[in-house]
Amino acid sequence: MTPRHLVPALFLDRDGIINLDLGYVHRIEDFIFRDGIFALCAAAQARGLALVIVTNQAGIGRGYFTEADFHLLTEWMTGEFARQGIVIAGVEFCPDHPTHGIGAYRRDSPRRKPAPGMILDAAATHGLDPAGSVMLGDRATDMLAGRAAGVGRLLLLPADAAEARAAPAGTIIIENAGPAGAIEHLP
Repeated sequence: MTPRHLVPALFLDRDGIINLDLGYVHRIEDFIFRDGIFALCAAAQARGLALVIVTNQAGIGRGYFTEADFHLLTEWMTGEFARQGIVIAGVEFCPDHPTHGIGAYRRDSPRRKPAPGMILDAAATHGLDPAGSVMLGDRATDMLAGRAAGVGRLLLLPADAAEARAAPAGTIIIENAGPAGAIEHLP
């Protein structure tokens, strides 16, 4: 049996990294791309990194919007990337919340960051190499998920100083820069 060649990836959180985090964004008219996100993704793609979005979406579990709303927004968002020549290889999301979820969404999930489930599932589905990959997020929970999944490089664009302090050792903190500030840290 021939070993499968694994591809490195750039795992991206959504709210706060791809778009401005305005709180439970679920409508196209409320979705504002962050300056520099297209430049970052184009640079990562040019370096051979697959682009995968890994996003907690507890707004679904809390009843603020539906999975259908999320999928509609995601289809539009990935279409906007495609118009820039950028391919999003996959989108993983977790709608659950352990305490604020409603009905079936009220549960602990191995996919909800800081757990590594979304990253591990994406790696298995798309033949990705976590050790050769990068996790980019704005919260310490993004970094903890990346660390637990064995992601080789953790990049934090901190939402605030507390997130930077809570990030695990070895995290590269990118202060006062938008997503394009991460380009120099890509493999």
